[in-house]
Amino acid sequence: MHPTHAHTEPARLAADPEDYARFGLAKDHIEPWEDGLRLDTGAPNIEWWYFDSLLDDGAKLSVIHCTKDASRPHQPLEPLIEIDLDLPDGRRMSKYGRFKADEFAASKDGCDVRIGEYRFAGDLHEYHITGKAEDLSAEVRLESITEPWRPETGHLVFGADGETIFAWAPFVPMGKVTATYRIGTEIHETTGMGYHDHNWMNQGMAHLIDHWYWGRGQVGPYSFVTAYITAAKKYGYAELPYCMLARDGKVVADDGAKVTFSRSGSETDKHTGKHIPDAMSFEYRDGDTRYVLAFSREHTLVSQTLIDFASGVQKLVAEIIRYPGGYLRFSGPVVLDRYEGGEIVEHYEAPGSFEQCYWQRDIHGER
Repeated sequence: MHPTHAHTEPARLAADPEDYARFGLAKDHIEPWEDGLRLDTGAPNIEWWYFDSLLDDGAKLSVIHCTKDASRPHQPLEPLIEIDLDLPDGRRMSKYGRFKADEFAASKDGCDVRIGEYRFAGDLHEYHITGKAEDLSAEVRLESITEPWRPETGHLVFGADGETIFAWAPFVPMGKVTATYRIGTEIHETTGMGYHDHNWMNQGMAHLIDHWYWGRGQVGPYSFVTAYITAAKKYGYAELPYCMLARDGKVVADDGAKVTFSRSGSETDKHTGKHIPDAMSFEYRDGDTRYVLAFSREHTLVSQTLIDFASGVQKLVAEIIRYPGGYLRFSGPVVLDRYEGGEIVEHYEAPGSFEQCYWQRDIHGER
């Protein structure tokens, strides 16, 4: 018998002039409609509007308005609000509010999503977000301090015809937050810094992505959004790096072709069984200018498998097939150096975090 070579299909960031024409977008110019509803909710797909924040009272708060449960993208419209809250006293909560299809409405002209009496609305610069999930509720005002951004068209396209898509656009890479959140009758009012992105896809994540690393935050006068996505085995483990740096709110670096990603060290996380890095970095070269953004892992904040979130029959099936998906988040210092002609001309350090999310078995070090 002769050895066989597995057939793989292409995966790429849609960045050609034809891609911009296909999606009706302009290069380096973002319109409010882009943050509106992008997909037909009756078709097999999922779309969500995401907000997260690091608050001055020490809490981490995220609010997500979804058209569907992420594990059921082929189901009809079943709107969902997810609220995640980590408190400085160690309490961690992930709660879900489930609504009927007729309780969902969203504009195609701009971001104005309504689920029941709750809303996720904004104009690329200022957003007002409300949500309730079980005994958690939140009211948020987000004011952008960094110009809207998307990586090229914002679309990853998969397969020979590119009809399968995963789109991601961080329309507020960094913003000021005023928030009120409630845990039952317990009320907290605070301020902080936050982020908003918009995601849509017409295929389940596990079919497209093997794993990713993602981080965003602030260091000195710079805000940043980084990602390193590895496509699924079907797509040849294509590697897709992103790195956006904005200085004083203006984007100064965002060309993925100029980015080199690296990681160092590896140990096995006891709960997930996955290899986790000691450090990772994004190097951006543009002529004589070079930026190096480095994350170091000091503490593991979150270690969860997707089985942890399943229940009933779903949990039983996941355990039987040993479903490998999961999520980790780490904290540690972030360092940014800017070089000109080989000399360091700027150096900044700040506390930060990064995440590792995996959907398949073949994460780095286990192939």
